Amino acid sequence: MRLYTFEVEGQPRLGAEHKGQLVDLNAAAQAAPRGGSSLPADMLSLIKAGSTALDAARQALAFAAQQSSESTIYAFDQVHILAPIPRPGKILCSGMNYRSHVEENPNAKFPDEPFFFAKLPSGVIGPGDPIIHPKGTRQMDYEVEFAVVIGQSMRNVAETDTMSHIFGYTILHDVSARDVQFKDNQITLGKNFDTFAPMGPCIVTADELPDPRQLRLRTWLNGQVMQDRTNEDWLFSLPTLLASLTRVMTLEPGDVVSTGTPAGVGVFRQPPVFLQPGDVVVLEIEGIGRLENPVVAEA
Repeated sequence: MRLYTFEVEGQPRLGAEHKGQLVDLNAAAQAAPRGGSSLPADMLSLIKAGSTALDAARQALAFAAQQSSESTIYAFDQVHILAPIPRPGKILCSGMNYRSHVEENPNAKFPDEPFFFAKLPSGVIGPGDPIIHPKGTRQMDYEVEFAVVIGQSMRNVAETDTMSHIFGYTILHDVSARDVQFKDNQITLGKNFDTFAPMGPCIVTADELPDPRQLRLRTWLNGQVMQDRTNEDWLFSLPTLLASLTRVMTLEPGDVVSTGTPAGVGVFRQPPVFLQPGDVVVLEIEGIGRLENPVVAEA
């Protein structure tokens, strides 16, 4: 399934895509003959509730597909799509995990083990929401990242067992203020201005992408392609990334782990290219979709 969080008349709802339209899963579950009490009201609760809730979502989708009721099915342009998890748990990002990204950075060396930093849940925004260009940076950069949504708690999990703990996949835009990030190695501050974590447009459940190792990632800035690679360029595999994190901390349902970005970021271009108010950034990952956000100046 392709699961969405969307808003109708100011109320967040759970949705799933069906033939190019958006099914209101909450409404469909309530309209089904047996009712929908087993379907949680929001994405994070759905993830935490496990396979029973996911089965209820599938049943609601199947019911809506048969009924085609106007009260349960919307055109995408009728609603406001939010980030799939508007306030996720931990957001952990893998740095320097694409061979091409290491090679484009004149100051980088190939890591011996995975490297991570955190983005804060307060920075998450959804598709179409504006990325605010802070007054405190002149080097605002883009990064397309394939991200994993954790479905089951993980602690000291072997690489061979990691994939069964994944709920699904989404796109994370790792926006960065490079002049802040590279000043005294202030990674946390440079990565965590408000709105610096666009996410979406949906979560694709793990069964829809059983082998997420050969996906194409692209970034457009004002219509120009800036990044275009596949994740066959990874230095460390997804199981390796997840297993290494679980040796340090418990990954919980609703946590998000991203897997790095390929070459083409603005700071290492000649000349450098940085985001400016008025720009539009589009990220696309094969099998997931497109995440588009405008850039606006801080008031």
